[in-house]
Amino acid sequence: MQIDIITIFPGMFEPVLNESIIKRAQAKAKVKINIIDLRAYTLDKHNKVDDRPYGGGSGMILCPEPIFRAVKQLKHKSRSKKCKTILLCPQGKGFDQSLAKNLSKEKHLILICGHYEGVDERVRQNLADCSISIGDYVLTGGELPAMVLVDAVVRLIPGVLGDKNSLNFESFEGNLLEYPQYTRPAVFGSQKVPAVLLSGDHKKIEIWRKKEALKRTKGKRPDLLKS
Repeated sequence: MQIDIITIFPGMFEPVLNESIIKRAQAKAKVKINIIDLRAYTLDKHNKVDDRPYGGGSGMILCPEPIFRAVKQLKHKSRSKKCKTILLCPQGKGFDQSLAKNLSKEKHLILICGHYEGVDERVRQNLADCSISIGDYVLTGGELPAMVLVDAVVRLIPGVLGDKNSLNFESFEGNLLEYPQYTRPAVFGSQKVPAVLLSGDHKKIEIWRKKEALKRTKGKRPDLLKS
């Protein structure tokens, strides 16, 4: 997969992309992530990429020209015939595990990070294939949502995680939260690991985990069970 991220703050991404699983995924050539500085695509002599909103109002709006120019060039250079362009903004579709799975099957993602008071509406209407939001709250820009999306999607690419079976038992699989997890020591203070997990009986452990997943989901996220 190739992921291109269009932003006016490219320096924000270095700490995230050069650590942990995302770093290893790039090293194994499972994904190629490019950070695109939007200012490189403006024709303004002062590298300006924003302007005041028509009709008045506070804040600044990202101009459409450099964004359209950047996406056009990225698509032209793409090795894939199908590029999915995503605008990250509060008005977008809610991001969840199901959407992350679908995106992990794409060959080329282009992420547009909004900033300030947002982007010119023509970007949303005529350039982006879809808009995505990571929650019902407002951030200073689309950079953090882009990092969340990349992290959630990259780990689902085949071959990125060493134990592919672990993906089958995570939270949100089958609309359930994950069951409780324990490790050594078996006794910590007055708290003991459930005896069934020490029994070696894999069938009983499987049943216990399913029951605990259902119990936890019912208590914390009953809305998932409705699905």
